[in-house]
Amino acid sequence: MGAHHPECPARLTVIEDHLLATGILGHLVDVDAPAATREQLLRVHDPDYVDAIEASVPKRGLIHLDPDTAMNPHSHHAALRAAGAVIKATDMVMSGEVENAFCNVRPPGHHAERARAMGFCFFNNVAAGAAHALEKHGLERVAVVDFDVHHGNGTEDIFRDEPRVMMVSTFQHPFYPYSGVEGRSERMVNIPLAAYSGGGQFREAVEKHWLPALGRFKPEMIFVSAGFDAHRDDDMASLSLVESDYAWVTGRIKEIAEQHGKGRMVSTLEGGYELTALARSVAEHIRVLSGL
Repeated sequence: MGAHHPECPARLTVIEDHLLATGILGHLVDVDAPAATREQLLRVHDPDYVDAIEASVPKRGLIHLDPDTAMNPHSHHAALRAAGAVIKATDMVMSGEVENAFCNVRPPGHHAERARAMGFCFFNNVAAGAAHALEKHGLERVAVVDFDVHHGNGTEDIFRDEPRVMMVSTFQHPFYPYSGVEGRSERMVNIPLAAYSGGGQFREAVEKHWLPALGRFKPEMIFVSAGFDAHRDDDMASLSLVESDYAWVTGRIKEIAEQHGKGRMVSTLEGGYELTALARSVAEHIRVLSGL
């Protein structure tokens, strides 16, 4: 997205390097992501929007879709593979080939609405995976869990009127994208956290709101918008989570998946911009996912 932009290639590199250094990578199945197809994208995005994103790809340099979100000649291909990763992971988990999956992808996706790119996002990766589970694999109920520091407005926009999908989230509020507190419902369990909230407030929100709602909904598969920018070292925002909070919430989500969905989980990277904290937090997330 340009020099000095926080959504940078080093985000993926530091995660992979840390997984290698800690020995976690040796316990994982490494899979290349295919590109999402037009048919798969149209489950969650308008046709004109999908066409417009493709038509916007510059031959050289950068073009901005909004003040924060830029495209270079390769961005569209990367965005297709980011969405394709979550779809491929869904197929692998549903077939029993793997127990669960983490998609180490960029660009992120949870701000992408049905017909709008924003917040570093082009296609809504987690929504594409959830819709694939419903339409291709015939599931009746799936949940999206989002602990990014920013509200997943795109995911809510896409699934607000879809009774087969529950979304539970926490996010700093008031804060970009200034959404999430209007239109909450039994299926849109969005819990705002005040600036400077830490692990205690986060865990209380999960215990008091997320877990009871998920228990009632009984999701047959859980998708995780795994943003790590609520970490105390990440100056993108002002929450104060640490690695142990991410490990804890992953464990609680995994318990719900085991109770109601045969353990089926697919997680995908969203935010997280302080590179060292990002690498450590993702490693804890994956460690719990993998039962290591």
